[in-house]
Amino acid sequence: MTLPLPNSNEIIFHTPGFRGYKTDEHDNQGAEEFVSISITGTACALSCEHCNTKVLRGMTDLRRFDGSLYDLCESLAGQGTRGVLVSGGSDPKGRVPLLSHIDDMKRVRTELGMAVRVHVGLPDEETCAALGEVDVDGAMIDIIGHRDTIHEVYHLDADPEDYEDALSWLEKYKVPMVPHIVMGLHYGKMLGEDRALEMIIRHPPKLLALVVLMSMSKTAMANVTPPSLSEIGAFFQKTRKALPSTPVMLGCARPMGDMKVEIDRLAVDAGLNGIAFPANDIVEYARQAGLRPQFVNACCGVTW
Repeated sequence: MTLPLPNSNEIIFHTPGFRGYKTDEHDNQGAEEFVSISITGTACALSCEHCNTKVLRGMTDLRRFDGSLYDLCESLAGQGTRGVLVSGGSDPKGRVPLLSHIDDMKRVRTELGMAVRVHVGLPDEETCAALGEVDVDGAMIDIIGHRDTIHEVYHLDADPEDYEDALSWLEKYKVPMVPHIVMGLHYGKMLGEDRALEMIIRHPPKLLALVVLMSMSKTAMANVTPPSLSEIGAFFQKTRKALPSTPVMLGCARPMGDMKVEIDRLAVDAGLNGIAFPANDIVEYARQAGLRPQFVNACCGVTW
């Protein structure tokens, strides 16, 4: 399978295995095909306002495994795993500490033949250069377009220009880029999303994933109201028009319940190429729109 071309009649629904998923239309019984690994366990120096390390808790903790990243992946391969997301918490500069695992990732690719996707945080050039030697499937990076959001939400001493530098380095070392834009990241307000999109346009990625702020309990944003459906729909449309030749996906994170259904419909209506963990009845909604659904038990854009 290849990534769907924009304006094609194919839509891919992704169900990565870091959580169970079942609707009337699909059950990801192949959840073990793609496994998310945190190389830092639940440790993160930033403790961002919207996450507070909760995202890490659903991942396989490398630190609890008696062995290297390669050893863990070899064990997973024996259980049917075909790909991994190598993730983790950030250091005080926003970097996920991937460098000490580069050799293992190379072996996972060459000896096990697994797809390797990575979360990079805000990488430095050394990390980007090393990833260029791994042949990773993609480097996932949140692109933030406003200084206040970087400082107040991510607790990071950085600026939007630092994120554009990271995109430039990933591009320089030919690392497939999978940028994410978190809509409403600034306490539910649309603040730097337009600038984030502008930066991404200047560095064409493998694909772009759009997500929407999802309030999580026991975080500083537990009761924050996300952007309105009209704002979300308008940004979907704007992004689709701005990147006519790039696959654009609706990623994992977004509000649940009735709002999730409406967001997913807006994604289909805007011509997005894929949806992670689609709401119930969205597969049929896509069919009614003349689209041909396919399912992949892996992160957005991963193809076997």
